[in-house]
Amino acid sequence: MKMIITLKKSKTMEAINTDDLTIEQMEAALEKKRKALKQKQQAEKQAYENDTNEKVEAIITTAKTMFTELSEFKQYCHIEMDKKALSLAQYGGIRSNSKGGFTITNKAGDMRVTRRRDTEPVWDERATKAIELIKDFLSDTIKKRDMKLYEILMGFLERNEKGDLEYNRVMDLYKHEDKFDDERWKEGLRLIKESYGSHLKGYGYEFKIKDSEGKWQGVLLNFSSL
Repeated sequence: MKMIITLKKSKTMEAINTDDLTIEQMEAALEKKRKALKQKQQAEKQAYENDTNEKVEAIITTAKTMFTELSEFKQYCHIEMDKKALSLAQYGGIRSNSKGGFTITNKAGDMRVTRRRDTEPVWDERATKAIELIKDFLSDTIKKRDMKLYEILMGFLERNEKGDLEYNRVMDLYKHEDKFDDERWKEGLRLIKESYGSHLKGYGYEFKIKDSEGKWQGVLLNFSSL
């Protein structure tokens, strides 16, 4: 069977009948094509990697710049809103029992800044005893007569990934407080209430602008991790 090998020679293309080539010449021609293909693949790989590297560095550099600017902006908000909190307290615009959160609005009424007091729930060692009492009561009494209710109430005591109770779930548990008179139930809920406290994580900020329809639209900036 005849084969035609096309070789590139200078600026011309030359078709060579394999019958006119020795085995050594054919092998040399194939090796040349293999090298050319390998060089092409290597060049494409290098171009792809260079492009990837360039984009990653550009994006990360921009992200770092924005992170710095966002951190500085949050600090600016702290300073300015602290000043405003002081002037509001002196002016009488903040209640004496305020914990630090407040909202201010511009004169036109279309821009608003809110300082939000961000806290996280904290449960001390009494919560462990409380859960033991409540689970003992639920397993001993409710599970036998109402499995669905048992599973619901037990779900309120589930801990999150950090091993802490979820505040909203515990609040839902309190909704059932008057359903049972068992001493373990009553004592467990009492201990959970006494074990609860809140830890101030810091102040968060919300920024809103009214749109053309007069509705408030949030300017979303995530300060939570800063």
